[in-house]
Amino acid sequence: MYAIIKTGGKQYRVTEGETIEVERLAGDVGQEVEFHDVLFVGEGEDSHIGGPAVEGARVVGTILAQKRGAKVLVFKFKKRKMYRKMRGHRQELTAIKVSAIEPKAKKSRAHKKEKGAEEE
Repeated sequence: MYAIIKTGGKQYRVTEGETIEVERLAGDVGQEVEFHDVLFVGEGEDSHIGGPAVEGARVVGTILAQKRGAKVLVFKFKKRKMYRKMRGHRQELTAIKVSAIEPKAKKSRAHKKEKGAEEE
């Protein structure tokens, strides 16, 4: 089973046990992270496509490291004008190990009671 999640303005295809690098998320190493913006979950016949997100689905992971990516150099110049400008950038990243993909979250008893009270 796999899922497609959205975080940091990008989409990632994840499976259980996989390690991914996403844009920096708040949290410390070892802390658990949940992604509720799941766009697709499942495989084959047993799949759910969200519009835009799958209702009740979530992906759970653990933060392995807070690090910075490789340096990207941006060099601008104009020939014969002596204009040269060099800039560098390192993106801050979070390494996450996906521990669980839950297609449908289990509703608590409190949620069922609230729903029953609304219908009356």
